[in-house]
Amino acid sequence: MKRNTYFDNAATSFPKPPAVAAAMSRYLNEVGGSYGRSAYSRAFDVARTVETTRDRLAERMGVRDAEHVVFAANATHAINLVLQSVLRRGGRVLISPLEHNAVTRPLAAFAASCGASFEQLPHFADGRVDPDRIEELITPDTVLAVINHQSNVNGVIQPLAEIRRRLGAVPLLVDASQSFGSIPLAVDDWQVDFLAFTGHKALLGPTGIGGLYLRNPAAIEPLIYGGTGSSSESFDMPDFLPDRYEAGTLNIAGIFGLLAALDDPPASRHSREEFRRFIEELQSIPSLRVLCAERFQDQGDVVSFVQAGRDPATLGHMLFDRFGIETRVGLHCAPLAHQTLGTFPTGTVRVGVSLYHSAADFSYLTEAIRECIRL
Repeated sequence: MKRNTYFDNAATSFPKPPAVAAAMSRYLNEVGGSYGRSAYSRAFDVARTVETTRDRLAERMGVRDAEHVVFAANATHAINLVLQSVLRRGGRVLISPLEHNAVTRPLAAFAASCGASFEQLPHFADGRVDPDRIEELITPDTVLAVINHQSNVNGVIQPLAEIRRRLGAVPLLVDASQSFGSIPLAVDDWQVDFLAFTGHKALLGPTGIGGLYLRNPAAIEPLIYGGTGSSSESFDMPDFLPDRYEAGTLNIAGIFGLLAALDDPPASRHSREEFRRFIEELQSIPSLRVLCAERFQDQGDVVSFVQAGRDPATLGHMLFDRFGIETRVGLHCAPLAHQTLGTFPTGTVRVGVSLYHSAADFSYLTEAIRECIRL
């Protein structure tokens, strides 16, 4: 079996299942047509694929009402859809200490423009939110909580069900960019209000396609206004789902590819125990600090490390130049997480694993790191 040296899956997964490219090619070269705009066989084929994909996504996230899943370009688009509606008149937002710039940059913009504010939730050393201390931070002007389900820096998984329970009436927006596809979700059971996702990471789909689940659509205004193919006689956006939030032509080729990924997931080439041993091997390397969850039960498929006295960029480049290993170095668009974990401003070397990695791939990476450290 060919060695897999691509460890940047937290940015975008690679490789994709072969069915993804085949499905996208089928749409571009054979099917064609738009969604929700026409009434002929080509358009019906597209509509079936779009709605089947919506149904599959709802099933995977544990949602009964599939029409409450709307498509967007990516998780950042979906997050902005919620934030720019909820915070138009200001308000206070509680966030985890491991948020991505997809959350912190819009929040900072609203803080500057309309007086909105945001505050980190109490947490443990690895960034996992402490549910027992949430209620002490809730005030009458708290309008939202935002939680990154799985950190893209150290892979910590947040206890969503318990966080949701402790928030009471405060709505919860979950950023599932890293978790959806690798961690089982139970969105209805957890009573999550909003869940943003992207298709190009653990779901193994193409870039440019993601979406948002909305439990209570009445609370959210559209982010983009325009044609939907429905209620065309009115200048107002439709008041029904999913059309209200899907102005303009969808990324249909991306949806075809995403459905293929959902319908044809590969079997994992490594076990959970082999991943645990990989982290333990990293932790055994002298001079290496490994950023991961304090408890392995809270560990997702992302881990970072730094070597004392060496810039992470240097170590990352050595891994690539000498061993062909592709990682991500720096701040990973998550400066708040690095401030929390004590690795700001230089960041870390990040390893994002996928189902396509084997125990042998982990061993190759571990030995490469040992060799680089000796140099």
